[in-house]
Amino acid sequence: MEAYLRDYDKLAEFMNELSPLKVQLKNLHEMIRDLHEIGISARSQARIISGIRNFYYYLVLEEAIEEDPSELLESPKIGKKLPEVLDIHEIDALMDAIDLSKPEGHRNRAIIETLYSCGLRVSELINIQLTNIYFEEGFIRVIGKGNKERLVPTSPSVKKEVELYTNHVRNHMDIKPGNEDYLFLNRRGAKLTRVMIFTIIKDLCAKIGLKKNVSPHTFRHSFATHLVEGGANLRAIQEMLGHESISTTEIYTHLSNDLLRESILSHHPRAKS
Repeated sequence: MEAYLRDYDKLAEFMNELSPLKVQLKNLHEMIRDLHEIGISARSQARIISGIRNFYYYLVLEEAIEEDPSELLESPKIGKKLPEVLDIHEIDALMDAIDLSKPEGHRNRAIIETLYSCGLRVSELINIQLTNIYFEEGFIRVIGKGNKERLVPTSPSVKKEVELYTNHVRNHMDIKPGNEDYLFLNRRGAKLTRVMIFTIIKDLCAKIGLKKNVSPHTFRHSFATHLVEGGANLRAIQEMLGHESISTTEIYTHLSNDLLRESILSHHPRAKS
């Protein structure tokens, strides 16, 4: 409510002596243009416009005015924030930083490898069940959003890390009843939580001094971006990620283009000042 009141104050301040009841569309366009010129972000402009529309909608309902001057007022387009992406060297550095002398070492390597090589959501990762792993066929069955199942291809590296974990660690654990079929377990033999996966990744990033804002989802973004850069079919990537709409997958084409541009500006001799 306070935000809307501040936005109304902006409207009143801009209109100066002009009554809000007499404001026309051209006056609102002038206001938005001025907001843009003084550096108000597109997201803030959109919120202000939303408040103005609500204000005039109320005036129409109360019959204080006959026509809504904000009816044709368009909000600025707000671009999608591109996700953080790791390069393969950073992913390898995180993997190499894992201490295999500790009981959880093989498990954590299997977690990072599975997140990256399969492009899984963290919720999909922690719910992987042994009965849904088909390494001979090269697939893992995962349960995605909306309880929808899909088959995700696995790489030889995933098979290797998961088998090392199961053979050296998991097969020797006391597993709590009800958790027997879950792949990734904590020291007490219970299914891992989302928070634990975040903690594992944050600790590894701190260990190698990686300053990027890395989460489990970062490995999913990296998986998709590297596939796009390698020339993979966008529809195939959509299927592997379990996206409902191809438009969600298309963000990775924009991300890939931005990375390409950044690389050119950083390394091409004609781009350097």
